[in-house]
Amino acid sequence: MSDALQQAAHQALLDLADHISAKQPDAVSSHTVTHGELTVEVSPSAIVDFVDFLKSDATCRFSSLVDITGVDYPGEERRFVVVYHFLSMYQNQRIRVKAAIREEEIIPSIVSVYPAANWFEREVFDMYGVLFSGHPDLRRILTDYGFRGYPLRKDFPTTGYTEVRYDEVQKRVVYEPVNLTQEYRQFDFMSPWEGAEYILPGDDKAEEKA
Repeated sequence: MSDALQQAAHQALLDLADHISAKQPDAVSSHTVTHGELTVEVSPSAIVDFVDFLKSDATCRFSSLVDITGVDYPGEERRFVVVYHFLSMYQNQRIRVKAAIREEEIIPSIVSVYPAANWFEREVFDMYGVLFSGHPDLRRILTDYGFRGYPLRKDFPTTGYTEVRYDEVQKRVVYEPVNLTQEYRQFDFMSPWEGAEYILPGDDKAEEKA
């Protein structure tokens, strides 16, 4: 893309950001345009009305919900950020919407505006434990129903809490506490040949040439 086209696209996003902020002053807390992308931060309580505006407003027309995901910031007061990605095929523009919530806070579901949000919100619930009020069927979608914890939280152990195996005696899948056969390994990132007490075939010839 030429510099002129990049500048035009950047200015179009700035104009869009100004339009959204002017039309939704109570919902928008901040906005930025970086690397050719518009990011808008909104109040969680206003998310339903805000995305409905993005979809129906003639200047926006963000008809497609691309994705919903989450980010975990354990040290922050508002630990989780729910991130929405929308596409306007009419305007050929994209927007990223962020809503920060506390760990115990519930955020409204946007399924009533974008039915495609159903499975996306279930995935965020499954991975982060974020609850969406008004969701028609909020249950796990990637992990098992008896899964413990939320895998994408920063405090979730890499080993998990349980391991699964098929029991031949019981003829069913059973869950057991994780039992690591090797609890600790030290990696020094050295070459596997350094410090070896034996000489590999061919290494002796290299020493003779030296």
